[in-house]
Order: sequence, then C-alpha cells, then structure tokens
Amino acid sequence: MPLPSKKVAFHTLGCKLNFSESSTIGREFEENGYQRVPSTSPADVYIINTCSVTENADKKCRYAIRKLIAQSPNAKIVVTGCYAQLKPEEVAAIPGVNLVVGASEKGNLFRLLDNIQADSEPEIISCDIASVEKIFPAYSSSDRTRSFLKIQDGCDYHCSYCTIPLARGKSRNLTIPAIVAEASEIAQKGIKEIILTGVNIGDFGKTTGETFLELITALDASEGVDRYRISSIEPNLLTSEIIDFVAHSKRFLPHFHIPLQSGSNKILALMRRRYKRELFAEKIRRIKTVMPNAFIGIDVIVGFPGETEEEFMQSYTLLEDLNVSFLHIFPYSVRPNTPAETMEPKVTQKEITDRTHRLKQLSDKLHRNFYLQNIGTTEMVLFEGRKKGDFMHGYTGNYIQIEIPYSKELTNKTVPVKITGISKNETATIEFI
Repeated sequence: MPLPSKKVAFHTLGCKLNFSESSTIGREFEENGYQRVPSTSPADVYIINTCSVTENADKKCRYAIRKLIAQSPNAKIVVTGCYAQLKPEEVAAIPGVNLVVGASEKGNLFRLLDNIQADSEPEIISCDIASVEKIFPAYSSSDRTRSFLKIQDGCDYHCSYCTIPLARGKSRNLTIPAIVAEASEIAQKGIKEIILTGVNIGDFGKTTGETFLELITALDASEGVDRYRISSIEPNLLTSEIIDFVAHSKRFLPHFHIPLQSGSNKILALMRRRYKRELFAEKIRRIKTVMPNAFIGIDVIVGFPGETEEEFMQSYTLLEDLNVSFLHIFPYSVRPNTPAETMEPKVTQKEITDRTHRLKQLSDKLHRNFYLQNIGTTEMVLFEGRKKGDFMHGYTGNYIQIEIPYSKELTNKTVPVKITGISKNETATIEFI
C-alpha cells in the first residue's frame, strides 16, 4: 500500500511578485510528491511568503505565522519573503518557526527543507541583500485564465519612504529568450493572459544589455499567448515608444498602472522620485491621445511627511483634471531605516484618514466615469473559471469587469461583447455579439 503523500500549504501576502514565486515553489513541491492544500487545512509544511511594504503588512505577517503554528503545532513552519529578509531574527524569535529564508535562497527552499525537523531550533538562511546577483525565475499557474510572469527583481531607485531595495536588492532581470521560453511554457498550460511583473519593470535590461521595449516586441511576435498586460511602470521609464507600441500591438492590452505618489513637485523631491508632475501629466495625455479608451490606474501616497493641505490638493486636482480611470491609495506608513522615517513634520492620522477618504471618493467617481465612457464600445472579454455564487466574471482588454450568470462553456474563452451599461454592483452590463 503506497504511503500517503505529504502535504504543503502556502500563505502568501503582498504583491503579485510574491504570488508568482509561491506558485513556482509550490510546483517544485508537487513535482517531488507533495500534495498542495489550502493554508486553512492540516499540512506537514507551511510556507509563509511575507510582505513588509507597510507596518500593517508586518503585523499581518506575524498574525499569519502564529495562526498557522497554532493550527498545526507539529508542522514545519518556513517563512520567506520581504519581512523575512528585513527582520530575520524577529521572525525566528516567534516560537514554532523552523526556517527563515532570505531573498538569495528563496528559489532553493525545497532543498533547504530537507535538513529541518518540526521540533528543531529555528535556522536563518540569508545574506547581505546588496550581494545578491541572481534572479529566481517564477510565474503563477494556479489561475487557469491568467499568469503573473516575473521578468525583473530588485530596485535601484531608493525612494525615501521605501524598504523594497533593502528587501529585494538591486535591479536585475532574466534574459529576453528566457522570458519568451517561460511565456511559451505558460501558454502550453492553456493560460490565455500574462501580466508582466517585477519590482521596477521599466528598468528591465540593466543586467543583460536589453530593453523593456525589446522584450515586449519579442513577446508580441511569439505565438501562444493571446493577451499581455504591463504591471506597474515608472512614468520616467514609460517612453513614447512603449506607449505607441502598445497602441498598435497584437497582444499587449490598453491597460496601464503608473505610480504618481504625489502631485506636488516639492513632495516628489522629498520622496526622491525621478520625475515631476509635468512629466507624469505628459505621459497620461500621450496615452489618452493614442488610446482614448485605455484603462489608467494610478498609485498615490497620502500623508507623506510635510504634505500640506495645499500639496494634497495638487495631487487631487491633477488626477481629477487628467481623468484617469482608478486610484490605488496608500496611506503613508513609517518604515524603519528609510530617510522619511526622520522627516518632519508628520501628518496626523486624522488628516491622513480624511485625505484618503476624499481620494477614495474621487477614485469611485473616476472609475464610474471610465465605465460610462465605454458604453457602446465593442470589446473582447476573457472570462474566468471561478464561480462566485451563480455568477462568473471576465475582463475586457481595457480592464472593465463583466459579470454574467455562470456558464462553464465560457470558462477561459475570449468573446466579443458590446458594453451596454453599468449594473447596480458597478460591473458592466453587456450584449454578446
């Protein structure tokens, strides 16, 4: 009688880069005989892939670790990710943690687990992040419809509020042939859409002498994947050539995610951002000129030290005037060992909460206006396989969400539709063509 397979569970926090890495590590466990189960189920091994972008993210990590230890006291507990890299001793001090793995060895996690026992003392395997040269290739495959493909890691920008360079190291990337090969592998799994992801993807090519434009040109020419999206890209790295390429591409969708962070040039300088509001506005107008119906999502930080009401309103009015599609709003959070930690004056929590609320209201208005702008247009929708109640969802190329009664036949299918209106739950209504 065959022995029952061991079980592994993943709990992943934070960005899509983490999800792509967890998925890749999970495939290696499965290839070696493990059964992957939800983190809410009993397992022999729990892997917590952590985030540390805010103080609240750190708290979520500690809570998740303790919850899984309490759930399965005899399991091996492995912690990796940004929190593990930044504060390995703090993580190892949590009773029940067996292994803490930093950024340099994340890709070797399965092998490292061999010598770890559930009752062993915690072991830390990490190194100075500045010495990390290699990149761990990764892509997600748990979703039948889309995959997050890691093309780049690390960042050389050192913004004054950010710990990511301390957690993920310097900018480095895979080669274009390696990425094209991974995209082909994803396509063979039946996945129709790929989102290119990384820490600073516009900086792609620094370690290989290539460019981001060359990468997307190569992917566009490769058969197998129907649709590509570009994840967050810095405005100073979003060139006119990239914008024009997407406008005429066969496969790259009219969907942009661009960090502004502040509409005040004074605050941008304090943040050590590499552009001014004028350049940001120029990029948005360029996109709207060549792709009038493109989705444009924007990151904004609220309450950075020294931000006055007037400077906040510079962000507000800039975004309102540019009529972008959606806002990702981040209340400022003090991070240890960053220059902004000691900057004064600090904005009060009450002011941060109030400004966040006002931007959320603006975002809701902009998002609804974007949907209204697209009524009457014809779009291709890729429907997802997940069933939510009696409904399923899909997204147009320009990221309009569609909700229809569940139909198994439409799973992972791309079909033409006409946008007819907005439903009461803020998804688009359609007619099939």
